[in-house]
Amino acid sequence: MALWACHHEPMTQHLTQAQRAQRTDRARDAAVATARELGLTVTDPLILHDLFSVVVHLAPAPVVARVPTVLPPATSPHDLATRQQHELDTTQWLHEQAVPVIAPSPLTPRRPLQRDGFSLTFWTHVPQDQDAEPDYAANAELTPALHRALRHYPGELPFLSAADPQSMTAELTRLQHHPDLLEAADLDRAQREWQLIEPLVRSRAAFEKTFPDIELQPVHGDSPPANIFPSTHGPLYSDFELICLGPIEWDLAGLPEELVQAYDHSARDQDMREADPDVLAFVNTVGKLRVIATLALIPQLPELSDHLTPAVQQWKQGPFAGGLHL
Repeated sequence: MALWACHHEPMTQHLTQAQRAQRTDRARDAAVATARELGLTVTDPLILHDLFSVVVHLAPAPVVARVPTVLPPATSPHDLATRQQHELDTTQWLHEQAVPVIAPSPLTPRRPLQRDGFSLTFWTHVPQDQDAEPDYAANAELTPALHRALRHYPGELPFLSAADPQSMTAELTRLQHHPDLLEAADLDRAQREWQLIEPLVRSRAAFEKTFPDIELQPVHGDSPPANIFPSTHGPLYSDFELICLGPIEWDLAGLPEELVQAYDHSARDQDMREADPDVLAFVNTVGKLRVIATLALIPQLPELSDHLTPAVQQWKQGPFAGGLHL
């Protein structure tokens, strides 16, 4: 379909740098045209980020557009728009509760807008503290407060949609045709691991039966310690694209032990529970398989290869399914 063509390039060859640049330009132009139709003055658009999404400051308007450009082929336009609406609704609610977040722009509709095959959302532009050094331990210590606030979110959210089990299955299947991306023996292992844990990802009932003492609640979905923005007015929670219902451990998946300990220390200080080792092992296993599945997106985003290789090697050296016994 034409609507999705700009996102889903052929998987048989990698995008060239020129094609990559053209996709970025199309995303920026879609954001600028949409903003102008909404009555915003945009004369100096500036691309702030370009990986899975193109993020554009629509200067001089105090508005930032986020335009997803690299998506699993199994993601439908409806799926993406639903996910974006969850993010907009949740962050607006958090903003109204005085939780420090990057909020949706009050100058644009609070819903995803479609243009030229893209689905766009608009956010308040916040100046970045250019002198701030990343402090992931401090960010991990800030995460329990976010979990405390999210407990009270009144909206409906899907269970563990951040794991995207439909795309996980589809991408692992697609890798059968790309031995250049993952060897057959490694793919066989990944598929067997996924068969073991998939029921707990797809079914809330199956998860709760396996972990009966673990409360589910809204969670950020995409490692909040890595998604806290250093604004000139202090740290702000950001990038809730994968907001969903899950265990708090989901937001700690893949973190080094010292960052989990920083989270636990802060949680204890706030009379909140610490991370459960068994649930943490489960979410870490899911996270590693998501890395393997993401190899299928390398043709769309060739630079992913350098980002993913260390994690893939770590997975190869680890025990089957992270040593889980389900």
